[in-house]
Amino acid sequence: MTQRRFVLYWLTVLLYVALIFTLSSMSVPPVPPGVSGDILHYPEFAVLAFLLARALQGSSPGFALPKHLLWAFALSVLFGATEELHQAFVPDRVPDVKDWLHDGIGSAAGVFLWGIWRWTRR
Repeated sequence: MTQRRFVLYWLTVLLYVALIFTLSSMSVPPVPPGVSGDILHYPEFAVLAFLLARALQGSSPGFALPKHLLWAFALSVLFGATEELHQAFVPDRVPDVKDWLHDGIGSAAGVFLWGIWRWTRR
């Protein structure tokens, strides 16, 4: 793998993580009208897990696919936990185990979608 591809994969993950961190640092994050903030955890963490799986697979091609998926899921869920703890320090925000559960479900969906993507592109 070229250094350029490695940087591209992981820079995408880092920028996305920075976006999540920025949004969770807001007392009142922007939410589209008529959409529950809870529902946004699913796509937010599905995208993160998908990007993590892509970066892990792209930067360590010798790793078996199930390991990429497991690591992507674990890292995404761990980041979700740290984000919930981070919200304890944001005015008018509180950490919520239910939100973390939503993060985990979204993460599972993201690694599932990456697995399907890789399987169909063989």
